[in-house]
Amino acid sequence: QGQLEESGGGSVQAGGSLRLSCAASAPTYIRNCMAWFRQAPGKEREAVARMSRYGVTSYADSVKGRFTISKDYAKNSLYLQMNSLKPEDSSIYYCAAASTAYACDDAYWGQGTQVTVSS
Repeated sequence: QGQLEESGGGSVQAGGSLRLSCAASAPTYIRNCMAWFRQAPGKEREAVARMSRYGVTSYADSVKGRFTISKDYAKNSLYLQMNSLKPEDSSIYYCAAASTAYACDDAYWGQGTQVTVSS
């Protein structure tokens, strides 16, 4: 069993919503910097959203205003709420966690969850 496990992916029509979850095996991961990435076939992996150890969030321009990253410390989980989905959001989504409290080094990764948005 890995340190991070994503769930919540699926198929949805354009304009729809999905919420991705990333369950961490220990509180250490949730307390540190975490992020969501995505990678579509033939494209490089890109950072979608990030939340620092202190709760500061940042988003890729392509998802600003549509996606929201959040944490639930009681459940050791990271979430990505995705609204107004577009076909170009189709990708495998991965969560990542830092190995240290002092940097967002994305040292740990989940296996990914597929999101498919149809037009």
